[in-house]
Order: sequence, then structure tokens, then C-alpha cells
Amino acid sequence: MDQMGSLTSLGDPTRARILRLIRDSEEGKALVSRLAEALELRQPTISHHMKSLRDEGIVVREPDGRRVWYSIAPDYAGRVDALLGDAVRPATDPDLERIAADLALRYRGVFGPETVHAKVAESYELLASRSQSPMLASRTAAFAAARLDALKRSQGTPGAVPSVLFVCVQNAGRSQIAAGILRQLAGDRVLVTTAGSEPAGDVRNAIVRVLDEIGVPLGDEFPKPLTDEAVRAADVVVTMGCGDACPIYPGRRYVDWELDDPVGKSPDRIREIRDDIDRRVRALLDELVAESSSAGLAV
Repeated sequence: MDQMGSLTSLGDPTRARILRLIRDSEEGKALVSRLAEALELRQPTISHHMKSLRDEGIVVREPDGRRVWYSIAPDYAGRVDALLGDAVRPATDPDLERIAADLALRYRGVFGPETVHAKVAESYELLASRSQSPMLASRTAAFAAARLDALKRSQGTPGAVPSVLFVCVQNAGRSQIAAGILRQLAGDRVLVTTAGSEPAGDVRNAIVRVLDEIGVPLGDEFPKPLTDEAVRAADVVVTMGCGDACPIYPGRRYVDWELDDPVGKSPDRIREIRDDIDRRVRALLDELVAESSSAGLAV
């Protein structure tokens, strides 16, 4: 078995049996999981490794359009780590001290350095436990800044514009669709944030595609854990299938939208979910405009 360089040289019945053995082994499942995550991240460096992967005895299948790679080599897990390690993991650990120092300068006069350092460290731990993104350092900085902004808002006077927090389970589908559409429609007239009760590593590619179809960019958005300060800073909290995970605080408006989870759905079904969310977002924006007008605010 070790001497066979590629499964493509084997007959179909033999190849199928070998693939089943690999697929059903614990090591094989771990390999598939790592590769699937790498493909989901859509890192451009992955394409440069494809020939090497084939040379290592990797076979490409496409069930439901997703490519999954297998190998029959006994040390295939180590070989894949060597080939794809740089594509799915940061080259170096994030420089948390520098991130914290920069944010401390940004929030000077608002929060002390100890508060900023604590938020950066905690934000990193929350993200690193769920994601292998090579952009973990910049995401940590963005997440920590968002949490500090929310903390500032929750401790101060109400903001000049209403704040809406969208919460779903993974923060990779429904909440990202809603947030993207509301940002597109409202611009800077509404502060929009998102979170997940059990956030995924990245926003689903299918979600990015169906939003792009209607001209809605997601930019650098990524799944973020639900935090106490995010809820406290929101005027309206919209939940989508996350149950009782969201804490309840007085003075906030809570809305629950019953929506199918788009994960695993066909492109047409995802578009239907997107359009359903679009209708709900437009109705919510109309309500926010009416409420702000009655309160003398410009939305």
C-alpha cells in the first residue's frame, strides 16, 4: 500500500474500498475536517499546493460541489500539515501586546490600559478557541475594538443613532445576511452589530455569494461570540434560532425571527431565506425611522 503513489492508478472497486477505510477512520475524519475548513477559508495559497497534494497520493472528490482530499499514505496527516499548514494557520502568534498598546492609544481618556489589555486578551481567547483563521490577529483587534465601543456606548448616554444587534447560532448565515442588508439600506444612520451563541470559524461562502448577487458586501465581517457588552449596547436585539442564549436587560427591545438555517440548503433555498430576511429588515428600518422621528432624531 505504501508504494502506491496515487489512488487513480487503482481500479474503481479497490479505490472505493480504500476511500471508505480512510473516510471511516478517526484520523481520516480529522484530515477531512481540516481540509474542509481550509477550503472554506478560500485561501489563495491552497491552489499552489494542489499538485503537491496529488503527488502525495491525494484524491479529489466533489460531493455537492465541495472538494474533499484523501490520501492512502500512512503518514498522510503529517504530509497535509506540512503542505497546508501555512495556508490555514498564522505564520506567527498574534502580537497581543502591540494590539493592546495601539488600542490603548485609541481609547486614551475613555478606558485605562488595563481594561484595554484585558479585552484584547479575552477577545483573542474567544476567537482562537473557535477559528484557525490566518487573520486571527487583525480579527482580535477588530473584535476587541468593537467590544470597547459597545462598552463605551452602554456606559454613556444613548447614541445619536439606534443600535441593532443580530444574533443567530453560528453568526455565519442569518445574522450576517440581516446585518449586511441593514448596513446597505441604512448606511451610518443605524449602528449594526452581530454575534453568535456558538460562532463558526468563518462566514459561509454561500452567504457571501447570495449577498453579492444583490450588491451587498460583507467586507471583513467574521463570526463573533455573543458578549454581555454587545447586548447592553444595543437598542434592538434580533435573535434567530439561538434560544435563550441572549441575556435580557431592561430598556432593550427584543425581537425573535423564526427563520430556517441556511447551512446545507440549496442555493435557491438560501436566496429565499435571504429575501425573507430582506423583507423583515426593511420593516424594521421603517420602524426605527418612525421611532427616531417621533423622538426628534434624524434616521
